[in-house]
Amino acid sequence: MSDEILINITPPETRVAIIENGVLQEVLIERTRRRGLVSNIYKGKICRILPGMQAAFVDIGLEKAAFLHVSDLCPHERERAQTDQIELIFRDGQELVVQVVKDPMGTKGARLTTDLAIPSVFLVYMPQSRTSGVSQRIECEAERIRLRACVDAFQREHGTGGFIARTAAESITEAALRADMLFLVKLWNSIAQRQRSSRPRTLLHEDLPLSMRVLRDMHCEKIEKIRIDSRETYARLAKFAREFVPELAPRLEHYAGERPLFDLYGVEDEIKRALERRVTLKSGGYLIFDQTEAMTTIDVNTGAFVGGRNLEETIFKTNLEAAQAIARQLRLRNLGGIIIIDFIDMRDEEHRDQVLQALQKSLEKDHAKSAISEVSTLGLVQMTRKRTRESLEHILCEPCPACGGRGVLKTPETVCLDIFREIIREVRQYNVQELLVLASNEVVERLLDEEADTLSELETFTGIHVKFRAESQYNQEQYDVVLL
Repeated sequence: MSDEILINITPPETRVAIIENGVLQEVLIERTRRRGLVSNIYKGKICRILPGMQAAFVDIGLEKAAFLHVSDLCPHERERAQTDQIELIFRDGQELVVQVVKDPMGTKGARLTTDLAIPSVFLVYMPQSRTSGVSQRIECEAERIRLRACVDAFQREHGTGGFIARTAAESITEAALRADMLFLVKLWNSIAQRQRSSRPRTLLHEDLPLSMRVLRDMHCEKIEKIRIDSRETYARLAKFAREFVPELAPRLEHYAGERPLFDLYGVEDEIKRALERRVTLKSGGYLIFDQTEAMTTIDVNTGAFVGGRNLEETIFKTNLEAAQAIARQLRLRNLGGIIIIDFIDMRDEEHRDQVLQALQKSLEKDHAKSAISEVSTLGLVQMTRKRTRESLEHILCEPCPACGGRGVLKTPETVCLDIFREIIREVRQYNVQELLVLASNEVVERLLDEEADTLSELETFTGIHVKFRAESQYNQEQYDVVLL
């Protein structure tokens, strides 16, 4: 089966689903009120330099100052300054042109670079670079030599910056490549001209909307159909495809069916499952995903699977299936940063190697870069996956107001004991005759039932009467002790 791309359009949101061999592999979401900033170019102003972190905070007009580390500087800036000390390269209040490489996430501001890169369909233009290259995914050596020669010739003729030939450039004619390079140079010249006349905190260049980025970045011979459920968006994408990616134009299709496009392919159900902690494997085993600010942990369990001839074989088969499922879930949930996988312990070293190879092979289709380490002494697999945008969970969800994102609540018994301690605290601090306790239904019921004897002893001990009132709006942990 070939790959398909589904594009669902509503006024406040664009969603893209990537289907490979009939299975949902990736979901991209862009909301009108909160568009991603990655690849946007700004004219910023340094508001603070931190020599201890070798970084600077840059005001680019967002709510939070963006972060620029010395390792993200354009190489020629460090060469010109003849130092890697950021305090000797920049000064407070200095204006500079920067590009966003990571969206703001949680409490962190956007991550910036001064090594600008402007992508098109076939190439990436780096106006401040002196070198060019070819995508590593192009394996044919003759094709790599041809592309490099084409890029180098254009660079010498026009005295431009560097270019990287993308995977989509393979087998593309020299005329089409030169037209793409010329377009990128003109685009950069217009950005540079705007920069000279603009004030700091100005957006100089905004990346394409999600629907167009998909055509530009996910160009692939395996894509059979690109279905769009909006007639207006279909018309815009058809025009864009005819101009920039003509080979994709015949594959565009407007979906006009009455049944929602994502429902037709079961995408909505897959998105719901991708927000759950537990992922069930076909064998009966399961995975548990826990996403924290520092890292994501994945626990593999055999569950109900007891199908092997012996325990070691059962564990091996479960881990092999888990490796494939984990690779898919990382893409589907868009998990990045540090990832720790706790596979079921395997005694056989060959089994461990095969599971790691299965994980690496499954990750080859992933567009995001990843790196896997060996199995640690504790039997854990440590890996990293490049993160540029928020995960699916962070886009679609927010921390639970009841538990504050912990994922657990205090039991009614624990809350009752907390209330008893608060009553004693209030009695010792104030001169009161009567107290009113406001709490959830579950807690009040327990206070008047299982904890009735303890409550009676407490009233006798303190010499005051305690009233109770159940509040339907209170969650299980909420309560108030009111003086009457």
